Amino acid sequence: MIRPASRDDAQRIADIYNHYVLNSTITFEEAAVSPLEISSRLQAIESRGLPWLVSEEDGVVMGFAYASTWKTRHAYRFTVEITIYLAQDATSSGRGSDLYKSLFNKLRALPVHAAVACIALPNLHSVALHEKFGMKKVAHFNEVGFKFDRWLDVGYWQVNL
Repeated sequence: MIRPASRDDAQRIADIYNHYVLNSTITFEEAAVSPLEISSRLQAIESRGLPWLVSEEDGVVMGFAYASTWKTRHAYRFTVEITIYLAQDATSSGRGSDLYKSLFNKLRALPVHAAVACIALPNLHSVALHEKFGMKKVAHFNEVGFKFDRWLDVGYWQVNL
């Protein structure tokens, strides 16, 4: 089941996200994020009229996806950045595709023209998921992140809706 996220989901979202924060280079955050911080981020996204969705199974959140403001300058107002994370036991289950399908449907109903995604590289699974939804690689930045004592590249993927 895909539904809008609520503040009641903040703990589970933090649990899912913090696995990646503490154990991977998929996100460049380096310290665990509290449920209170997740709740604040959720509120900020909702206040902009953008979607934050969760995938739920038997009452347990198994993943989340959302759209956020890409840049703050007014001319960027029709572009969003999309993000997705799945629980470790929910990867390769089709949930990512289901979440993105729902997210893109919501975005098409809004005054959104373009969606971009920033992917820490290498990440073949994330690249494949984004390209499945018509996103194309439009930029590659070398060694712009530093985590776990190594330099990391990022790529940007984009689709116009």
